[in-house]
Amino acid sequence: MQNKDKVFNILILIGRPAAGKSEIIAYLKNTSLEERMKDLKIGEFIEIDDFPMIWSWFEEDDILSRLGLERLHSTSGGYFKEKELWNVLIERLELEYWKQVQDGTSFGLNRTAIIEFARGSEHGGFASAFSHLSPELLQKAAVLYIKVPFEESLRKNRLRKNPDKPHSILEHSLEDEKLRYLYGEMDWDEFSADDPDYLNVGGVKVPYRVFENTDDVTTGSGDNPQLADRLRDCLSSLWSLCHS
Repeated sequence: MQNKDKVFNILILIGRPAAGKSEIIAYLKNTSLEERMKDLKIGEFIEIDDFPMIWSWFEEDDILSRLGLERLHSTSGGYFKEKELWNVLIERLELEYWKQVQDGTSFGLNRTAIIEFARGSEHGGFASAFSHLSPELLQKAAVLYIKVPFEESLRKNRLRKNPDKPHSILEHSLEDEKLRYLYGEMDWDEFSADDPDYLNVGGVKVPYRVFENTDDVTTGSGDNPQLADRLRDCLSSLWSLCHS
C-alpha cells in the first residue's frame, strides 16, 4: 500500500457466514463519503463478493438439470462437485478486481475495493484461499477478519433466513447441517498464528486486524454506536499498520 493513498486500496473482509460482513458493508453504504474517508479510510467502494457467483452456479446447474443435462458445479444437494471450485472463486474475485483496474478505476486515492468471502477448513480454509491471490493484489491489500464462534454463526444464519429471497446477500441462509459441514472448523487461528499484525502469504506480509463480534454489534447495524466505534478503532489501527 502506497503512502500517497488516502483510503484503503483493497480491504479483504472475511469471517464465518453470518459473522457480520454484509452488515458492515451495509453500514458503510449508509455512512457519508466524507465520514467514511476521514474516520474509516474507505472511499467510494465496489463490493466483490463470491456469494453471487456461487448462487449463479447453483441456478445454472438447476437449469441444466431441468434440461436433462449434467450439472457442472454442484450436486443436487447443493455441494460443490470438486473442492477446487472454492479456489476458482478466489481467482474469480481477483479477476473482477483487475477488470475494474483495466477499465480505468483507480483504487487507493479515493476508491476502495472490498473483497468479501468466507472459507471453512473443509474446503481448504483461508490458507488455501489466500494462496490463490497474486502477490500483486496482496501487496495492495489489508485484511479485516470478523470473529465469531460457530455457535454465533449458526444462530445468525438461522435468523437471517428469508425463503422468499435465497439469492439475497443479507438474507440468504444455509441449512444447519451444511453450515456445520462446511464451516464448523475454521483455520483462522492457525493461519494468523505466526504474527499478530501480518499474514505471511507466499512471502508477502499482509496487514490484518480482528473485529470481535461475538456480542453481535452488527445486527441492527446503522444506529449502533458500538458498531461505529469498534469499526473505527479496527480500521484506524489497520490503517496505521499499513503505513508504519
